[in-house]
Amino acid sequence: MISHRLTASALAICVSATALTAHHFYGPYPVTLKSYSGDKTNSVSYGGQIARQAMEQSLKKLASTGNGGGNAADVEAQMMQYFSGPTKDLAILSPASKDGFKIKQTTIGELSSSANLEGKFYKGLMPAWPGNHTGVDVMKDMISRAAKSNKGFDAENGYDYAQLISKFTMGAVQYSQAVDNYLDEKMTADVKPNDMPYKEGKHYTGKEHSWDEGFGYFGAPTHTLAITPAAAYDIAKRKDMASADRNGDGVVDLKSEMVFGPAYYAAAFDKSGNTNYLASIMQAYIDGRKVISGAQGEKLSATELAVIKSHAGTIEENWEKVLAEAVFKYAGSVYKDIAAMKENGVDDKSYRKYVKHWGELAGFSMAIQSGRKNLGAAAVEMNKLIGFGPVTADNSYVTGVDGNGNFVRDRKMTWSDYQLNMLKIQKLVSDTFGVKSRANDMLDELAKVSAAADADTNAETD
Repeated sequence: MISHRLTASALAICVSATALTAHHFYGPYPVTLKSYSGDKTNSVSYGGQIARQAMEQSLKKLASTGNGGGNAADVEAQMMQYFSGPTKDLAILSPASKDGFKIKQTTIGELSSSANLEGKFYKGLMPAWPGNHTGVDVMKDMISRAAKSNKGFDAENGYDYAQLISKFTMGAVQYSQAVDNYLDEKMTADVKPNDMPYKEGKHYTGKEHSWDEGFGYFGAPTHTLAITPAAAYDIAKRKDMASADRNGDGVVDLKSEMVFGPAYYAAAFDKSGNTNYLASIMQAYIDGRKVISGAQGEKLSATELAVIKSHAGTIEENWEKVLAEAVFKYAGSVYKDIAAMKENGVDDKSYRKYVKHWGELAGFSMAIQSGRKNLGAAAVEMNKLIGFGPVTADNSYVTGVDGNGNFVRDRKMTWSDYQLNMLKIQKLVSDTFGVKSRANDMLDELAKVSAAADADTNAETD
């Protein structure tokens, strides 16, 4: 047995001690690859993942630039370049510098020379979107429709494409790639071994780089454990330069100091004080990386792999809960939007707000279905309750597409029935995933709305 190997009990003690320390940072970690003879001293590298975080946010911004069809071809071509590439020379449209918050990088190429979203996008079927498409084809359909819309908004069918595209991508790329690739298959003994370079000529091992790439998809700064969830939330909003600029150089490095979507939502829910998703995920990433670095360029033992897989499980469990919390929250938002429209009438502002929240609900529901697990009956029920589109102003909703790809709205539903669906989603998510932050919790309304929906149905059939 090589001297650096740890027994399971010793590893547990090490991890426990790590958890008690006040602040830990993700890297730098030493170069352990025995065959490397260059001058690199830090084995951490995940620029491609941060590039994809910036592409997702830039796509969201582009989705709101259509003028109703007149510039559709140009907008679609731009969006497809951010989705499929080449991306090296593309500007980072978001996040971008603003007064009091200066960002270091301005082009995708400064983060990665060859990254794109399409190559890493979820390729399984996504039944939550009309047409029975794969995840990749769903995104291409959304991009095409966004380009033809008015600033990303389709009032007739009830779609906010900026929200749908952004939230779905957070699952279909970031979450999917992390939990169903880098922290899963690539953490098995024979895939990307720790005593070999990740690729020929690289200065990091297969396991080091695989774990780092999984970390990059979470989108947290390396000093996350040194700041509060509220500070992390404000960094994502570009409101807290002091907390972001860890090294004090006057700029925010997207690779190590910025907060992106998945970590942002973890921080948003943790602000309630009822959850600890951000720190739990971050600590698990740090603890897993320390085990890999501690192997000093040797193959990982079965014990070490088991501990690493345990940390990967912690990351997946908490990340899944973050997505479930988002589904729960936006189901509550949609419920409250309908209540306001029932009471005050439907105007452009209230309807636009409702459609935005539905886009976030639907996008996150697709995101949580893009992971490693088959959610089975829970996903079927969630898709049934949410539907292909929200109940629109005339009470119709999208039920599918025709042979020409046009949306079909051939059924109607009362506001009360759809509110009941939103409450059923909250109950489903609560029962299935055990969410604890529970933003916009409206479950106390379940009995009342169920009775109202029954009354509406009886009135219609009298």
